[in-house]
Amino acid sequence: MLFSNTGVTAPIERTQLSGTLFAIHEVNAAGGINGRELVPVLYDPQSDAVQYASLAERLILNDDVNVIFGCYMSSTRKAVLPIVEKWNRLLFYPTIYEGFEFSNNVIYTGAAPNQNSVQLADFMTLNFGSRVYLVGSNYIYPFESNRIMTDLVEQRNGKTVGKRYLPLTAGYEEFTSVVSDIRKQQPDFIFSTVVGESTQHLYRAYAEAGLNPKEMPIASLTTCEAEIKAMGAEYAAGHYTAAPYFQSIDSDTNRRVLDLYKEFMGGEVVTNMCWEAAYFQVHMFANAMRQSGTDQVEALLPELLGAEFQAPQGRVRIDPATHHTCLYPRIGRANSKGQFTIVREAKRPVHPDPYLVTYSLGDWTTQIDTLDL
Repeated sequence: MLFSNTGVTAPIERTQLSGTLFAIHEVNAAGGINGRELVPVLYDPQSDAVQYASLAERLILNDDVNVIFGCYMSSTRKAVLPIVEKWNRLLFYPTIYEGFEFSNNVIYTGAAPNQNSVQLADFMTLNFGSRVYLVGSNYIYPFESNRIMTDLVEQRNGKTVGKRYLPLTAGYEEFTSVVSDIRKQQPDFIFSTVVGESTQHLYRAYAEAGLNPKEMPIASLTTCEAEIKAMGAEYAAGHYTAAPYFQSIDSDTNRRVLDLYKEFMGGEVVTNMCWEAAYFQVHMFANAMRQSGTDQVEALLPELLGAEFQAPQGRVRIDPATHHTCLYPRIGRANSKGQFTIVREAKRPVHPDPYLVTYSLGDWTTQIDTLDL
């Protein structure tokens, strides 16, 4: 397991860590894998890509690990990718990402762009307008996600009115400068790919500048319940996120898993899309290993590709052609309780299209009669 317990992305990666450990607990409580207990080997890469690469090789060469669960930022996945390919190991990656990638040694369980960016662009331009201001952290995922969002908005006769990238360690003062420019440019909405601890600075600077989410909201792929918990619900309320999973999903499976997770953690919990992907991918691995009898890549992959699992978001499936996962796009509006009110969701899973070749909006259903904008 490679999830950061320290560093700028630690708050969200700690939720991935807890989701993974919770799933391992469930697997072991049910008898393990063919009677054998799953024992995690865990290192803290400290949100640093170089550390990720070094520790991935350590897991493989020193700890004799065949399967790695981990990585949050795309820069860290890119660092680990050549390691697992070199030694023919398998990486389960539980995070949304920019797409345009395939590896025989990776299972992608987070959303691809056709499972969040496409839906978010459609929703925001339809309800607010097509003039967008882009703000992100300074690394590969925001660069590529902003490129995709720009294309999607332009397809809807819109345009980008501003673009800013800030360091992962950017503080409040740096975001006040961004918000000042946003006020000057007056976009219809702001698209944020800011990650980590800096997320709270963007939303606080926005609120303290007196901007109104009913008129010019922030729309994000990366702001989830973990970031809202860190910043405070009052700063996030009224803004939007696209994700396959929200803690507020009203389903028997989600309620059951949340109840068990509360028992495991010993109190109230806050989950998110990255937690959920980290959770269900462990169960998919365990089911595949039960069938194959081994964790060797050549034996695991035939059992994984095409496999299904009843996850908290719905029944998910690993696409054999792309190694990505069929997921359920949703749009949520942050509310005063630190959760998301789901305002739009897919009735059926959307097939992953990481290269955006034949993407479509899928089959949407609106959850409420009016968005009360």
